Amino acid sequence: MIKAMPTIQFLRSFRFGEYAYFDFIAAFLGIYLLSPLLVRLFLSLRVKTSKKTWLFLTLPLSILIHLLVHNITPMTRDFMDLHGHYGIKILTIGLLIKETKEKN
Repeated sequence: MIKAMPTIQFLRSFRFGEYAYFDFIAAFLGIYLLSPLLVRLFLSLRVKTSKKTWLFLTLPLSILIHLLVHNITPMTRDFMDLHGHYGIKILTIGLLIKETKEKN
């Protein structure tokens, strides 16, 4: 008997706290695969970036994009919470600061 392919709900059931491993893997893999195109696109705009830059900016950009499209995910909600979830705030802001300092 052939087993059915796993659904997205099954893949998202593996979690670290509230965050699904699948979401992190998909985001970082997506940026990794798109980074050569993004590097060339920004180079045509005279902005020098690297693949590593895009990987460091994955979390900050994902939170920003989710806010812009009004898709409040658990990580976006936790980042915007004024009274807690300092770990995700420190990680996200730290990645953003690290990448901006490397540019200077």
